[in-house]
Amino acid sequence: MFPCSAFASGPLSRRDGFLLIWDSIRRPVYETSVQPFTDVSEGEEGYTEITYAKGRKFFDEGMTHFRPDDPLTQEDALIWIFRSRNVVERPSIERSDIHRLLERYPIADFRGDANTQTREEVLDLLMALDTLLIEEVHTVSYYADDFHGKTTAFGEKFDMEDFTAAHRSFPEDTLVQVTNVENRKSVTVRVNDRGPYVEGRDMDLSRAAFEKIAPISQGVLHATFRRLGDVDLVGECEDVPRTYQRRITRDVRFHRGIPHTFSLGETLFLGSNRYFVVRGITFPDGASIRVQDFVGPRERFQFTPSVTGEYRFLVGTVQGNQREMVMSVSSCSREPS
Repeated sequence: MFPCSAFASGPLSRRDGFLLIWDSIRRPVYETSVQPFTDVSEGEEGYTEITYAKGRKFFDEGMTHFRPDDPLTQEDALIWIFRSRNVVERPSIERSDIHRLLERYPIADFRGDANTQTREEVLDLLMALDTLLIEEVHTVSYYADDFHGKTTAFGEKFDMEDFTAAHRSFPEDTLVQVTNVENRKSVTVRVNDRGPYVEGRDMDLSRAAFEKIAPISQGVLHATFRRLGDVDLVGECEDVPRTYQRRITRDVRFHRGIPHTFSLGETLFLGSNRYFVVRGITFPDGASIRVQDFVGPRERFQFTPSVTGEYRFLVGTVQGNQREMVMSVSSCSREPS
């Protein structure tokens, strides 16, 4: 689950510590117009991730300097880890909340000092918290039919026949494996709404998702959650991180890119920092279509594969540079285990 870079025995820098924590949650980053930290410049390692996280209010309010090369303290490591896991809603994960959070998730002996952290120590904290989170039992309900067709908190229409869920703090498009503790049946859902707003309940499943792991007449069940990552980095049918082909040229790069692997039924969205063109697509049967679709920085090119197999995208810049990218599409079963 964590990046396999070489371990260092000395103190970890704040930059490397943040990137280690961020990479572990399989969450994508996008270029943003938010004002970056004054001491993290474009082109430096971690610039996009740190700036995107700043815009998502991951860091303390009012911070103007990130101090990327300073040693990572235990306090910083703990607050960033709790925020990365969205253990509660963001307003309740401040530095003053650390002791309270450690009572619920005892992953460290914290005395409020400034002990620096090594890579191994941060990995131990991540593993300890993730283990506790996977074992934690939650109360889960389902959406009533009255919500079908209504708009979710993230702007899409709720479909009770799709495998989706509402959660108070998980980011949009997070994939979560929900396992009924009574019968061990599991279903993977995508978070596309906020809620539930009933005291004591931790997730609302769509009707279809609930029926996969319990009789709908039951109404409420107890389950464990296993957070898999963002749908664009993992995919609804995969349990490994996706890798992306991001660059057309050195200066023209996709926000995410064309993945090496993709799932049938998903829609690919391509956006870039500059204008690009999709010149053509070759399908698994060898048929090709000429597209010539020019896409601006605020636009998205969409493509939904119709069959399994290998797709070849010819993409380029307005200056005439071209590159071919290959995407392998496979089908999967979403039946519960």
